Amino acid sequence: MLELRGALLAHARNFFADRGVLEVDTPIVVNAPVTDVHIHSARVQFADNPRPFFLHTSPEYAMKRLLAAGSGDIYQICHVVRGLERGRQHNAEFTLIEWYRLGYSLERLMDEVETLVRHLLGDVAFDLAGEHVSYRDAFLQDLRLDPFDASLEELTAAAKRIGFVQEGAGRDELLELMMGIHVGPRLGQQGFTFVHNYPASQAALARINPDNPQTALRFELYCRGMELANGFEELASPEEQRARFEHDNQERQRLGMPAYPIDEHLLSALQSGLPRCAGVALGFDRTLMLAAGVRNIDEVLPFPTERA
Repeated sequence: MLELRGALLAHARNFFADRGVLEVDTPIVVNAPVTDVHIHSARVQFADNPRPFFLHTSPEYAMKRLLAAGSGDIYQICHVVRGLERGRQHNAEFTLIEWYRLGYSLERLMDEVETLVRHLLGDVAFDLAGEHVSYRDAFLQDLRLDPFDASLEELTAAAKRIGFVQEGAGRDELLELMMGIHVGPRLGQQGFTFVHNYPASQAALARINPDNPQTALRFELYCRGMELANGFEELASPEEQRARFEHDNQERQRLGMPAYPIDEHLLSALQSGLPRCAGVALGFDRTLMLAAGVRNIDEVLPFPTERA
């Protein structure tokens, strides 16, 4: 497995080198964690400093600072750490391939993601088809439910039908749950399924779709029921990004989680000017699982967390 892992990492680097995309390296220890309620940052305490630091959950914020400083197209292959994620497809520490392309549309980036994944999978991808499905159609096909027009009561009833009961859950909480445990695992059974046009309320760091303000310019890639990648046309407005961070913290407090300091370095970079770009994070270990034909992430990790 080490040989296959090394070969795929080399293939990825050659892929970007051939396209003139610069490899960069950013810190794993950062000053501000993400505010996203679904992503849990690991805290770091240094003996000579009383304040907490955090391990990055993605290199996104730092890479956007480089983009704003004029780096041009960039990519990074790095370890990231996320708490409360352990299972057949999850390890707390894992490897991301993250890259940003200036002037790319969401559609063009999806095409490049598929090209890279096919390149990494080699013969495994030979018979795999590719398709693009809207977020709305994914729910309609699987649950006969329109995620945009359904009432909260209808979403709650649909969640109960698949075994989830939690009083007081909001729209996005219910939609995230249904995508995570029911819709997503059924996607990409015949190949690569790109789900696009997520609800605007789940935009994260993506631009809102100017042609349909209900939706965000965001996609996820699924194959064999596994989420492999998450990509955006990137939000460049510091005011809108600050508002989203503040809303995240309100949600964190509502759910009994701590509010986190906002990353002012990122907002300053956006203020200075982020070029029009699209970016994506690809789960390398899950891609390696597909290449190796295994079902548990532990089989492709030299040292899962319990043995690290």
